[in-house]
Amino acid sequence: MKKIISRGAEAILSYDNKIVTKERVKKNYRHPVLDERLRKLRTRHEARILGMLAATGFPCPKLIRVDEITTTLQIDHIPGKLVKHVLEENEKNSAQCLCLCKEIGQKVAWLHSFNIIHHDLTTSNMILHEKKKEVFFIDFGLSFTSSKIEDRAVDLHLLLHALESKHHRIAEACFAEVLAGYSEKSKQAEEVIDRLHVVERRGRYKQGS
Repeated sequence: MKKIISRGAEAILSYDNKIVTKERVKKNYRHPVLDERLRKLRTRHEARILGMLAATGFPCPKLIRVDEITTTLQIDHIPGKLVKHVLEENEKNSAQCLCLCKEIGQKVAWLHSFNIIHHDLTTSNMILHEKKKEVFFIDFGLSFTSSKIEDRAVDLHLLLHALESKHHRIAEACFAEVLAGYSEKSKQAEEVIDRLHVVERRGRYKQGS
């Protein structure tokens, strides 16, 4: 039986027989022709990113079917808990939280090694697999390809912001582990982290102005 998982601003997610369907919703405030074009483009783009990742073995959903006419994607269901909930439930178990965040940093570095920028790195877009006990990344709707150090730094900055917003009690320690994991796996870690500090200062300047 088809079950609605979530209704977001961009898409409706439903689940049926171990398959997740992502249907991009129409935006009435946009011109119909432009809206259709954007939804088709983003559907095609997300399918391409998932296809690229499937070839590398990166832990993310496998693309089953794409339909640009209805702007829907079908992907396999990842059984497990959102990392958001895992961190919330284990805030007092700092060892588990820190270990999980180090793995996240390693996975972000792995993603960046393919020049793929997630651009929506939040703990709500990560699942701790029920059986494999491994972090899977989901929702590549805003992702793009780039080799720029700036884009990688912004990706990490978005993750920092998400941690501070949703897990403020442990955010600082968790993000330190994210950077430790990233540094272990990324050959460009020093450059990216240096640029991250620039991005952070820029963000604080804008907030203070």
